[in-house]
Amino acid sequence: MAYILAVNDLHVTFPTDDGLVRAVDGVSLSLNEGQTLAIVGESGSGKTVTGLSIMGLHKRGATQISGSILIKDGDREIDIVSSSEEEIRMLRGGTVAMIFQDPMSSLHPYYRIGNQLAEAYLVHNPGKKKQALARAIEMLDLVGISEPATRADEYPHQFSGGMRQRVMIAMALMNSPRVLIADEPTTALDVTVQAQILILLKSLQKEFHMGILLITHDLGVVAQVADDVSVMYGGKIVETGTADGVFYQPKAPYTLGLLKSVPRISTHGSDRLKAIAGQPPSLINLPTGCAFAPRCEYSSHAPADACATLRPQLLGKSPSHLSRCHVDESTRDSIFVKELKQVRP
Repeated sequence: MAYILAVNDLHVTFPTDDGLVRAVDGVSLSLNEGQTLAIVGESGSGKTVTGLSIMGLHKRGATQISGSILIKDGDREIDIVSSSEEEIRMLRGGTVAMIFQDPMSSLHPYYRIGNQLAEAYLVHNPGKKKQALARAIEMLDLVGISEPATRADEYPHQFSGGMRQRVMIAMALMNSPRVLIADEPTTALDVTVQAQILILLKSLQKEFHMGILLITHDLGVVAQVADDVSVMYGGKIVETGTADGVFYQPKAPYTLGLLKSVPRISTHGSDRLKAIAGQPPSLINLPTGCAFAPRCEYSSHAPADACATLRPQLLGKSPSHLSRCHVDESTRDSIFVKELKQVRP
């Protein structure tokens, strides 16, 4: 299947007084029509920076970006990294759209919901105010907001958190994008509303035939909706594969650590939560070797000094399941199987 988004060797750095922040360090990924690709990792791993780069939202004067971000727009292939601000502006909100983390801060408190949705439509369809308002009401209805014509005249503070998130989804879909970036779309929502939002996204994906890039730290969300998963740590992808492959046969120690730290109902009594020791590395001063080495409990199985001196490559026995680790993959498989048995309910 042909891709609609292809990120190749993306590097994003931010110059600061303390040095260069290497927020994204050589990330490559692709997204097909109808596919959901999840990017998973702790805060500060580079997930959101990757999403904002695809949207072309970094200030070029304050950001150093290299690599390529290719988006299919009809018969054209556009590189976000090398395109002009005007070209990117015409793509943003049309071909590619984004649901941001906090709907309350993303919606203007002084403007009615319908007008804010209509504005997103008018950017790509100037002069069509009647059609824009009609589209706004249509989209509110599509995302499950009752009495959409009435609610379109209300303000953000009159909506609950779950409803505001639905409004943000409606806004992102106003122009039927091919690529939807969902950045923590269920953060701060209760479990019931979270499930409703995830079901809504899946149904809208089928209706609009779009690819979804899901950015999250919640492995439960990933398990429900993702086809493929890329795990990020220290600005790099440390494991990538199908959702089933990553969840049931993890290859990277960091991925295993994330899985072990998920709260679950235990059949072994009141087992304590297995947290990953230590803290994520500074993106200004990354370790010389493997970025995860200071927190890894399996580095003793790697060749001498490899973890401390060499950066592991993204490799694997299967081209559809790759990981970064100096420990031999067969050794990891045998160790991880035993570890997973201890945490499976």
